[in-house]
Amino acid sequence: MINFTLMGAGRIGKMHAKIINTHPKCNLKYIYDVNLKSSEEVAKLYDAKVVSSSEEAIESEDVNAILIASATATHIEFITKASKAGKAIFCEKPIDLDIQKVNQCWDNIKNLNALIHIGFNRRFDNSHSKLMEACKNKEIGNLEMIIITSRDPEPPGLDYLKACGGFFRDTTIHDFDLSRFYLGNDPIVKVSAFGSQFTSKDVIDVGDQDTAMFILQSQKGVLIHINNSRRAVYGYDQRVEIFGSKGMMISNNQKNTSVEIYTDKFTEAKDPILPFFIERYKQAYQDQFDHFVTTIEAKKPTSVNFQDGRNALILANAAYEAMETGKVVNVKY
Repeated sequence: MINFTLMGAGRIGKMHAKIINTHPKCNLKYIYDVNLKSSEEVAKLYDAKVVSSSEEAIESEDVNAILIASATATHIEFITKASKAGKAIFCEKPIDLDIQKVNQCWDNIKNLNALIHIGFNRRFDNSHSKLMEACKNKEIGNLEMIIITSRDPEPPGLDYLKACGGFFRDTTIHDFDLSRFYLGNDPIVKVSAFGSQFTSKDVIDVGDQDTAMFILQSQKGVLIHINNSRRAVYGYDQRVEIFGSKGMMISNNQKNTSVEIYTDKFTEAKDPILPFFIERYKQAYQDQFDHFVTTIEAKKPTSVNFQDGRNALILANAAYEAMETGKVVNVKY
């Protein structure tokens, strides 16, 4: 049995707690959160123990793995402590909002050979990963274009906007990683970006964007188009298209059923698309965690490592530079 400590008992932490608890090879042992009430609520559900310090949570000898779902500002601290304690580490994205801190973290832990998985769950979505297999197998010939649509159903509140590190680092970072996933060993080398403010006064007040488009180019010339919004009134819009010399494939939105309604008022009316990320990527989160457990058992590297987190942040930073300067930015890794 693999014993876990959960760092962070907020919305995403609660979801991970359930996944850990339902996995046949895992046990949720400890929970740490600065919000004691949240910790106690989760601990009661899964018969776990609340601990009062991050040191106890991470360094306890009866814990094998640390799942970090706490505030972004704590990720590097917990990754570093867990690496030094010899624990396997699952950390939600991003590693940090500051690339210098990320680089310093790596310098501090790179010789410890810690197993570190970064939570880019979309790679594990059945439909999205099918496109990756198609790329590998040349099912659409040579890859020429990637088109990613990722739109949230509604903008977050002011407190979240102040802390998230910006739209590109919070939302688009998933799409930067997904682009890298499809490209494989073909790195993104050029980035252009445009942003607008349409959805709320809060976005304007924090100087962020809520609507954005990006054009990227890989070293081999593959073109990537990403479009994001924080307000899609019809649901959580998640679509990916890959286009190649022999055709295209699409990973489309998901619904509760495939029923279509035809009446005197509607033609081809369907269920709404799923409301948000936990529902849409439920399978992906579960399969991602199972992958992490498998890597622990096999003592092998995870498929989504520290450098994947670092490189996605570098692309987000390049996108901000491109938007602010109005120029195409050459990416430096």
